[in-house]
Amino acid sequence: MRLCARFAFALAFVAMASILPAPLFAALPELPRVYLDTTYVPPTGSTIVVLAGGDFQAALNTAQLGDVITLEAGATFTGPFTLPNKTGTGWLFIRSSTADSNLPPPGTRVDPSYASVMPKIVSPLLDGLGNPGNAIRLAVGAHHYRFIGVEIKPAAGAFISELVPMHDDTASDFIFDRCYVHGDPAVGGRRGIAMNVRRGAVIDSYFADFKEVGADSQAIAGWGGAGPFKVVNNYLEGAGENLLFGGADPWVTNLIPSDIEIRRNYFFKPLSWKVGHPTYAGTPWTIKNLLELKNAQRVLLDGNLLENCWVGSQAGDAVLFTTRNQDGTAPWSVVRDVTFINNTVRHAAGGIQLLAQDFPNPSQLGQRFLIKNNLFDDIGSQWGADVGLFTLSGGAPDVVIEHNTGVPTYAVVVVDAAMTGFIFRNNIMRYGTYGIIGTGTGPGNDTINTYFPGAIVQKNAFAAGNAVADASLYPPGNFFLASLNDIGFVDWPGGNYRLTTSSPYKNAGTDGKDLGVDFAAQVPCG
Repeated sequence: MRLCARFAFALAFVAMASILPAPLFAALPELPRVYLDTTYVPPTGSTIVVLAGGDFQAALNTAQLGDVITLEAGATFTGPFTLPNKTGTGWLFIRSSTADSNLPPPGTRVDPSYASVMPKIVSPLLDGLGNPGNAIRLAVGAHHYRFIGVEIKPAAGAFISELVPMHDDTASDFIFDRCYVHGDPAVGGRRGIAMNVRRGAVIDSYFADFKEVGADSQAIAGWGGAGPFKVVNNYLEGAGENLLFGGADPWVTNLIPSDIEIRRNYFFKPLSWKVGHPTYAGTPWTIKNLLELKNAQRVLLDGNLLENCWVGSQAGDAVLFTTRNQDGTAPWSVVRDVTFINNTVRHAAGGIQLLAQDFPNPSQLGQRFLIKNNLFDDIGSQWGADVGLFTLSGGAPDVVIEHNTGVPTYAVVVVDAAMTGFIFRNNIMRYGTYGIIGTGTGPGNDTINTYFPGAIVQKNAFAAGNAVADASLYPPGNFFLASLNDIGFVDWPGGNYRLTTSSPYKNAGTDGKDLGVDFAAQVPCG
């Protein structure tokens, strides 16, 4: 997998150029230092054909880097299969025998409708030790494998803890490209891929039915690999955390998953998992959040759609940036340098929960978060709890929340520890009951002066709820309106939060731009 330094520089330049006008007040997060180039390059070696009933493991053992193994489309191959450590250079490709024209082109997300042209790599009911089996495993030091157009699943009716356990920090360079990875529809599965390697990517793929009762489940999780990682243009379905970095202590001292690119994914929890919903299917899966970082740095989250998060085993916040020394043996754990831009979060009790440091286990202090140009739609108690759109705990320095549009019902910001370098600017927000509120303080300046010393809270439009009644409690230079109708949205009840040409908040920002989201910068990803 190539590290595309030119792309990294270009993206960093474009992203940073429009983030904050001078003068700078808060330190901005560092973007990923490297980005994985997953461009498909056709293999140059031999082709090894494995038909239905053939020996896939033998093919893996004999193939050389540069070769391609084609598995018969629609055929089933029951594992576990081990990816050997090969010498030489290049990639070993494992793909469906179907013609390229029968798969979506590179850069296009696959979905279950392509299953008929995919070979099925299936985990056994039990492995040789009598344990639930995996589908794919790694030999120590395995590297440079690319799967294309493959379905990976458990045996029918089997609950599998991990379909693809990748637990080797010496292993590197894995790409899952246009693959369909799923648990059993009835009994679920704990995890699709455990991404604990160096240089791992999942692109244009579809993950479904990762769900469990009494434990966390994820489509993808990584805690023991250094990175860089790329998760781009996937459908990700998980009951616990759809995508998680951290969550267990790494076995390598000082390891922090780093340089993580998460773009254009669709994070989704089916409402058939929600107790009390008309479509509820009857199993009370353990529900937490859509995305969580517990130990990660230099993370770019750009252009994702995150949908459906309700109160279950957590408070219903869709996104968590929560530093955790999970098992008490990794005091170096930290979440820092996170850029959350151009995303849409909808149908959740809360938006983003940020916990800067763990307790009671020692950790490093999370810092440098940019939350810009995101839409937070349908956020509030209708999803089970009164929580803030942004819940800030632990005192993270350098948090910038700018040019977002949000409609929470309870509060915009809830804070419980003093933070330096805080900027809240150019946003459009439903005020709710409390607006900006802290533990033991009143709304507005009482909270701002106590918890955000020296903060910039400027050019925000607060509407509805207690906005007009509380207007005098805030710094000058903000706007307070009785109703969301006064903002000048095109059709906010219908979900269109663009500003009309006659809106008084067009070009009203400190940077001369519209308040709220610049929708032209958001890339549809659903």
